[in-house]
Formats: sequence, structure tokens, C-alpha cells
Amino acid sequence: MASTADIKNGVVLNIDGQLWSIVEFQHVKPGKGGAFVRTKMKNVLSGKVVDKTFNAGAKIEIENVDRRDYQYLYNDGDSFVFMDTSDYDQINVPAATVGDASHFLLENQMVTIALNNGNALYVDLPASVVLEITYTEPGLQGDRSSAGTKPATLETGYEIQVPLFLETGTRVKVDTRTGDYLGREK
Repeated sequence: MASTADIKNGVVLNIDGQLWSIVEFQHVKPGKGGAFVRTKMKNVLSGKVVDKTFNAGAKIEIENVDRRDYQYLYNDGDSFVFMDTSDYDQINVPAATVGDASHFLLENQMVTIALNNGNALYVDLPASVVLEITYTEPGLQGDRSSAGTKPATLETGYEIQVPLFLETGTRVKVDTRTGDYLGREK
């Protein structure tokens, strides 16, 4: 068991069976009364952020979370298969764990997977990826870059909104956190 003196940014705590990552912390020693640690924690699975205060010296349970780089291989129906490029071990990650990241996964793409006791917690993608537009309606004569947007289907099957002047076959940069169009590939 660790104590509140071991709290640092990025440390993962096990509180009531749930994993929480420390986003911010502050040791506070008021003029009267005991010292305490004020934290802002993010639930590893749901992403919910909460504030929690611990008394100084309180016992906490720190979990070991291993973040490693993996290469995406293929979708196996209800799970995704990734390979550790250092030792070529393959792991299956359930589709529920991959979540919205599946909209931006291409074969052989590198991702970071957080593991706890051999179980995948979440899949981290780069902030943006470059994908090809496989289908979009043709733009009309006179369309401008700031006139509006139209739906476009990417090579992963995901649909985003793009400017009217883009055509099928164009490679675009997409924000993996929001799914927004960021620009054309240069």
C-alpha cells in the first residue's frame, strides 16, 4: 500500500474497483488543521473527471498500467488484433475497448495500448491521421472552400464532413479525438 505522498501526475489509482488516473494534484497544508492532497482524477475507462481530496498520509492503492506501442493487424469480427513490434506477441482487444478509435484504424498503423494485469484498458491513437476519401458527391461549379460542407466516406468506412471542393480520392487529415476534417494532405 502506498500513501498520498506517492501521488504524481499520471499515476493510476484503484478506488472502489475502478481505475482513476491523476490529472492534477496539490499538497495543501492549511494554517490550522491537518494537511491534505487535492486531486483531479480521470476515470481510465469512461473518461469522467472528478475532484477528490485525500487526508495526508492516507493509504491508497496504486495500479501498474503499462503503455506500449502496438501495430494494428486486422479486425476479427468482435475484436481487434494488435501486434507488439518488439517481441511479435499478438493481443486481441474487444471492440468495446477500442471504441471510436476503430473509425480511424488502418492496417499496420501504430497505436499505444494501456494494459493492466494483461487486460487492455484503452487504445490511444495519434492526434490526427491521414485517410483517403473513398466516396463523396462531386462539387458544383462555383463552390468555395468556405461555402459549406458535404458528407464524405473515408477508407475506413467512417463518414465525416468536408469542404465542397474535395473530391473522391483526396487524402485528408482527420482529428482522431473529434472526427473533424483538418485539411488536405500536403
